[in-house]
Amino acid sequence: MSGATATLNKSKRNSQIKEIWRRYKKSKIAMLGLVLLIFVLAIAIFADIIVPYEEAITQDPANRLQGPSGEHWFGTDELGRDVFARVVHGSRYSLWIGVSTSINTFFSLIIGGLLGAVAGYYGKTIDNVIMRLTDVVMTVPPILLSLAVVAALGANLTNLLIAITVSCIPNMVRMVRSTVLTVIDNDYIEAAKSYGSSDMRVILRYVIPNALGPIIVTTTMNVAAMILSASGLSFLGMGVQPPSPEWGALLSDARQYMFNAPYLLYFPGLFIVIAALSFNLAGDGLRDALDPKLKN
Repeated sequence: MSGATATLNKSKRNSQIKEIWRRYKKSKIAMLGLVLLIFVLAIAIFADIIVPYEEAITQDPANRLQGPSGEHWFGTDELGRDVFARVVHGSRYSLWIGVSTSINTFFSLIIGGLLGAVAGYYGKTIDNVIMRLTDVVMTVPPILLSLAVVAALGANLTNLLIAITVSCIPNMVRMVRSTVLTVIDNDYIEAAKSYGSSDMRVILRYVIPNALGPIIVTTTMNVAAMILSASGLSFLGMGVQPPSPEWGALLSDARQYMFNAPYLLYFPGLFIVIAALSFNLAGDGLRDALDPKLKN
C-alpha cells in the first residue's frame, strides 16, 4: 500500500513539474531569459576551453590599449592584457559571487524567514516590534550597509559575500511576512490549531512550507541583485581585488580610459547587464509559472 502511495505521489510531482514547464514555455520573455542564462553559465563553465586563463593575466606593454581586432576581439587593456579573456574568466568571479551569495541567503532566510513568519503569524505587538526594527535597519541603503561590513571586516571575496548576505535580511523579513499573511487565513492552518498543534509547529510545518514558492522565486531573482551589488562594490574598490578579472573591477580599472578607450567599459558592462537580465527574466518567468492563478 505504501509503495502504491509513493508511486502516486511521484507521478503527481512529475505531472506538476510538466505543468510548470508548460506554462513557463508559453512566455517568450522567460525563454529568452533562460537562453541568456544558459549562455552566461556556459561561458563561466567552459571559460578555460574558450580561452586559456594565462591570456587574462599575461601583460604585453607593446600592445597596450589596442582596440578590438581579429587578434584581440575585445581589445587590450592598459597593461596589454586581452580584454576578451578577462571578461570570459571574470564571469566565474561574478557568477560565483551571485550564486554563492544566494546560497548564503539561506542563512539570511533562516533568520529573516523565522522573524517574518513570527511577525505575520502573531501580528499585533510582536509584528510591530519586529517590523519597526526592520524599518530601522532598512533606513540604511543595502550598498552602504555592505560597504560598512566590508570596511569593518576587510576587502576580500569572503567578506564581500558576508556583507551582501547581511544586507539581504531586512528584505527577507518583509517578503516572508507578506507571504505568511496570505497563508495564515487558510483552512488547514485553522485545522492544525484545532488539533492542538503548538504555534511553533504550525509555523514550521504548515506556514513556512506553504510560503516557500514565492520565497524560492524571489531568491532566484535576487541573484541578479547580488551580481550587481558585487560588481558595484568591486567598482568602488571594496570587493574582489586586482588583478582578479571580476567584471566590476574591470569597470573600475577602465574609468580613467573611458574617453580614449571606451571599449574597456563596453564589454564588461554589457556582460553585467546580460547576466543580471537573464536571472531577472528567468526568475520572473518562474514566478508566473508557479502562480496557480495563471493556470489555464
